[in-house]
Amino acid sequence: MATQITNNDKKTPKFNPYWIYGFIVISLILISTLNYDGDPQKLSYAKFEKELLGSRSIDKIVIIRNELKAEVTLIADSVEQHNDLFVQKNAIPKSGPHFIVDIPSIDSFEESRKNIETTEHRSIPLFYENRNNIWSEVLSFAWPLILMLGIYFFFMNRMAGGAGGSIFSVGKSKAQLVDKDSKVNVSFKDVAGLEGAKDELVEIVEFLRHPEKYTELGGKIPKGALLVGPPGTGKTLLAKAVAGEAGVPFFSMSGSDFVEMFVGVGASRVRDLFQKAKAKAPSIIFIDEIDAIGRDRGRGRSLSSNEERENTLNQLLTEMDGFGTNSGVIILAATNRADILDSALMRAGRFDRQINVELPDLNERAAIFDVHLRPLKLIEGFERAFLAKQTPGFSGADIANVCNEAALTAARKGKKAIEKQDFLDAIDRIVGGLEKKNKIITDDERKAIAYHEAGHASISWLLVNAHPLLKVTIVPRGKALGAAWYLPEERQLTTKEQLLDEMCSTLGGRAAEEVVFGKVSTGALNDLEKVTKQAYAMVTYYGLGTSIPNISYYDSTGGNDYSFNRPYSENRAEKIDEEVSAIVAEQYERAKNILIENADKHKQLAELLLEREVIFSEDLEHIFGPRKGGVNPNELLKDEPKEPQQPQESTETESEKTADSNDTENITTI
Repeated sequence: MATQITNNDKKTPKFNPYWIYGFIVISLILISTLNYDGDPQKLSYAKFEKELLGSRSIDKIVIIRNELKAEVTLIADSVEQHNDLFVQKNAIPKSGPHFIVDIPSIDSFEESRKNIETTEHRSIPLFYENRNNIWSEVLSFAWPLILMLGIYFFFMNRMAGGAGGSIFSVGKSKAQLVDKDSKVNVSFKDVAGLEGAKDELVEIVEFLRHPEKYTELGGKIPKGALLVGPPGTGKTLLAKAVAGEAGVPFFSMSGSDFVEMFVGVGASRVRDLFQKAKAKAPSIIFIDEIDAIGRDRGRGRSLSSNEERENTLNQLLTEMDGFGTNSGVIILAATNRADILDSALMRAGRFDRQINVELPDLNERAAIFDVHLRPLKLIEGFERAFLAKQTPGFSGADIANVCNEAALTAARKGKKAIEKQDFLDAIDRIVGGLEKKNKIITDDERKAIAYHEAGHASISWLLVNAHPLLKVTIVPRGKALGAAWYLPEERQLTTKEQLLDEMCSTLGGRAAEEVVFGKVSTGALNDLEKVTKQAYAMVTYYGLGTSIPNISYYDSTGGNDYSFNRPYSENRAEKIDEEVSAIVAEQYERAKNILIENADKHKQLAELLLEREVIFSEDLEHIFGPRKGGVNPNELLKDEPKEPQQPQESTETESEKTADSNDTENITTI
């Protein structure tokens, strides 16, 4: 039975405008190479004068005055007679001219011709012409213009979206369309934790799938949702999950894609994006890093470079909630800098919902680890509970990096499966950097580092509200000369007593240097920076000062509500400085007193650290006894905590080097 081929079965290639350029180039090459009659061949003036000029084989000579050339045409019957003068035997012109001769000058040629005519008593047919090559003149005049146009079209093409675009598509949207035919492998099952955010987004998807369920009671579908949170918490991943679950057209675009060097392009792309979304309604628009175009219009108003960005933002505001209707289109956006967004963008009617995507807590970290551990080959009987406890303050991206680094560490060691120690090494490497055991450190410096770290560890163990230590090492790691891992509480509220104990523990390193050696070093740079910031925050932000209580100068909106630099007088600034200095000095003296009272135990801990290079909380419990009150890290790591208690690291670095870029709350560097 014959198979009938329909038009749909035939896949014809799509027309590409670049085919025209290729056809023109090939045609020009063929025209230049094809020669139906053969080109005249070059002949030297000496041979011409000796062998042709005196012969009777010349039919005519054409002198081109402006080029000093002579075109010689032979009599048809005498072409074979002078066959030896042709260089290319297979390309002899049939009708002529047969030769081109460069003449020294017209006068010398005339003299030679007259001599031959006088001697031979015959006349040589001679003609004079002036020839202009129109194409060469046009090209010589037009090639700069052609070059400039070529460069212009090239860059316009690139800015219009690569090879597939054109100069007419500069103002078109660059949004990536994901519809039912596209395959998105991310779903809400792949997003661990973030249950509240997922519930909000699931409901938005349901708005589009079954709008009548919500509108029959008179309600209106929300127009937009803004995902706000620190970097790496999974905002873009949530958007990908929405694209995978929605079942409606999903337009994805970055905020920077609207920004161009041409005036009006950003606004044009916004219009084109919403036009496409409305044509495919119900649909979803996702704008990642919306702060690229959504900054507050009141900031930097004098800078003319912001006008294009403001025009783009104005167009976005109009499209989201302007005079025209925008039914069936929901806008999702993500940013980690919601404080700098324009207030008009944040109002209800544009972004009706603001979804906070925070750093994961203990249980959420455990769920995220379960997702990233699926493809890994773990050792049999691997216990996963410790991973979430060892990674406080880690985002989802950090956890993915830990899992990948653990696999690389195990492979580097030639293991067939990943073990617990590989994850611990990966966490240490990510937080503190790579170990540098071959770093040159003198004995005095090594001793100072050991007593410095022991000072931190001793005070943190003895103070009830300070974060207890899990592990401390004096092996250089990254930029750090020593590192200590702590177990901070994941608490929502912090009391004044807790802040003071943490400050005292942070100052324990410098206090140990002064108590033991009678002098201090530059190693406590990061400790002092952290303590100073905490003290100023206590007085100016949290209202925990003694002389200035219950007053906060913190502006959570991030706006420019004040027309001056700071909302207090010089007299108040002096009082703030005095109280901050008093708080730091008090905690420093307190740290020294604690170390003096426990000098023997502090020395024993430091000597043990010099001997082993790495000690753990069990060693502190053996020297100082069980921790009185607060959190006992040994007990916490054995049993599941009722309240999440997480370890964190404190590192010590050289002051001469740049401070570590990790500004995690419970990390100190020297």
